[in-house]
Amino acid sequence: MDEQGTSLLDALREQLQCHSVKDGCSPQGQCGCCTVWIDGAARVACVTALRRVAGRSVTTVEGLPLSLRARWVDAFAASGASQCGFCTPGIVLRLAALEGGSAAPTRQAVESALLAHLCRCTGWQSIVEAGCAALGIGDPGPATPSRQPPSPSAPVDRLLSSWRAQIEGPLYQSSGPDVILGGGGFADDTAPRSSLVQLGAAGGPPAPSLAAARGAAGKVQGRNSTVPLSHPVAVPDGVWALTLQTTWVEPAYLEPDASWCRPGGEPASPLANGGAFGGKRRSPVPTRARSLADEWQSPVRVLWCREDVVRHGPKRPPLALGLRPDGSGVVRIGRTPGSPDLGDLRARVLAVAPGLVLEEVEVAGPPVGPDLRGVGWVEVLAAQHALRARQARRGVGGDADAGDAGDAGDAGEAGAARVEVAVPDGGRAAVSLRTRGGPYGRGAVLAEVWAGELLDEVTLRSYVLGAVHQALGLVWAEGIAVDGDGAPLDLTIRSFGILAARDMPQVDVVLHQEDRWPVNGSDAVFAATVAAAWIAEGTPPRWPTRRAAGRRGRAAAASGAGEETG
Repeated sequence: MDEQGTSLLDALREQLQCHSVKDGCSPQGQCGCCTVWIDGAARVACVTALRRVAGRSVTTVEGLPLSLRARWVDAFAASGASQCGFCTPGIVLRLAALEGGSAAPTRQAVESALLAHLCRCTGWQSIVEAGCAALGIGDPGPATPSRQPPSPSAPVDRLLSSWRAQIEGPLYQSSGPDVILGGGGFADDTAPRSSLVQLGAAGGPPAPSLAAARGAAGKVQGRNSTVPLSHPVAVPDGVWALTLQTTWVEPAYLEPDASWCRPGGEPASPLANGGAFGGKRRSPVPTRARSLADEWQSPVRVLWCREDVVRHGPKRPPLALGLRPDGSGVVRIGRTPGSPDLGDLRARVLAVAPGLVLEEVEVAGPPVGPDLRGVGWVEVLAAQHALRARQARRGVGGDADAGDAGDAGDAGEAGAARVEVAVPDGGRAAVSLRTRGGPYGRGAVLAEVWAGELLDEVTLRSYVLGAVHQALGLVWAEGIAVDGDGAPLDLTIRSFGILAARDMPQVDVVLHQEDRWPVNGSDAVFAATVAAAWIAEGTPPRWPTRRAAGRRGRAAAASGAGEETG
């Protein structure tokens, strides 16, 4: 193999065609998807020079002993710890390496090990449960009999599991041991070895190899900033009972945009095993791959690096709103030049709040997307529930009609809330949240879900846990800094404010079987959790509400996830 300037990741993927090792952020070394064992220790391959592993043992999931690999796959399948499967090979290797330590592994050790990784789908808890089960840790987490994770012995119907995943996703998603081990059929894993490579959103001609494409692109690794978050959309003029401003939020889907195409063929989808929660629905890479393949009469791979995704991928639009005591008001949605039409977003907002006035405001910033999970309508629904809870706390009347979208939200004691939401044409969820106490001192969440026929409890529970995680992150910590010209400044995985496993409260899930056609349930959970989290925080006027805590968590992750470099 060519060792000159080659990373271990490129040697494995490009030269040895070992595609269980994924590239989610190279060469940032922050997503953990390229984790391998070097002499039995977990290391990220993208920042490890190939020359440094000469004469040493490198192990991927394919090289694990069969019994060990089967034990981890079974544990992940039983707890629903894998959805798209992009992150799981690296996580399996990281957690399995805990077995070789001098001390017996603990739940705390599992959560600390996960600081070196990002999973955007599962919300961490199911991964922690899988890790504890595979490592034989006796206390994977508190659970009453009605809220236990599904039994490892429960039979799994892969068709029903994929059906439920497609409803929640909402695009096709396969499941099974091969997916857990990285075989989800991701676009760049299936490209012909002889393909030309075009790297980056800036375009340019394709190169004969990824290494050559990197050299031609002159890529400069992105950094995170210390610039405060901005709230670019001003609150509407008026006298309001409740206001809210939000910031730029990075969807942070883990598999960067990728496609490939043969001349005259159909390009590979960047959504091969999951929908990125709407983030890639309008990705330009398939069209680019087809155009280049036809032009060069050769298979062509088109790849975005992490910095491209942050700079050019869609963001959750920043917004500002004001509500009157009766629930009427104005919502102002930020739209940047070149962003797609927001008509679908407007329609979804008006479906849950027909009495509001919607305004689009042009702001400088990265593209915004109307397809992201719950975008716009979830913020509005949360504001309506928050208004009702505030009025109930103060004993104030007022008819805040929320389009029959759920109960008013129970603020209850300080730091606690309960919200019930019914999504039009979807499921219903009731979320009770406490920000303090709980089994690990990080609070507790109870999510009850009605989503028609369950189909597969493990899969639905996994999506519910993921929805809770994304919702808490949206309210508490997520956001990226943008400069005065609208260019993103926070370009690394750890700068997005995503909650780590050790930041998460314990989440109990109760799934209610219904005699009706299956519908999406996790979006209702997402909406209810967003509302409950904001109410429990006391409805401060800006999200995220805990940015300082999020920055401390990322600093701890950066200091605690040291890797071999060179």
